[in-house]
Amino acid sequence: MITIREEEEKDYEKVFILTEEAFRDMEHSDHQEHFLVEKLRKSEAFIPELSLVAEDKNGAIAGHILFTKLIIENGSETFESLALAPVSVKPEFQNQGIGGQLIRDGHLRAQKLGYQSVILIGHEDYYPRFGYEKTSNFGISFPFEIPEVNGMAIELLKDGLKNKKGMVKYPKEFGID
Repeated sequence: MITIREEEEKDYEKVFILTEEAFRDMEHSDHQEHFLVEKLRKSEAFIPELSLVAEDKNGAIAGHILFTKLIIENGSETFESLALAPVSVKPEFQNQGIGGQLIRDGHLRAQKLGYQSVILIGHEDYYPRFGYEKTSNFGISFPFEIPEVNGMAIELLKDGLKNKKGMVKYPKEFGID
């Protein structure tokens, strides 16, 4: 039995350790995700209602997900979206559907807050099961080279990305110019 709730300040240290553990053995990781979470919490892009933890029946934190604000730029036009990064599940809780629960719950909470879309860079076999498609399908690109299959987006509302083509602009905390 997993419960999803908003992260609280008292969770920060546990989430830091959990995130480091979750990515420690990941091949496609810079192993800095736990520091990224700390930076994003202090940023203007942070949305406290979209920093979520998954607790097991004993109250142990099994997972964490973070959605932050980002912009899609197209010349003089800008469109608000969300970045999903990272989603972390403690190694002993992986492959039990907790990441999926965090993603689905996060999508619902983001919708209720009025957000229309989410953009991520992730595994091409994992995220499509939650409705993610290649960003190129929407005319959205990244300011760096990635395999096309790994840049993905989802519309949280019907036509949430319609006519919102452009380049993703991440918050400075991501360290991407």
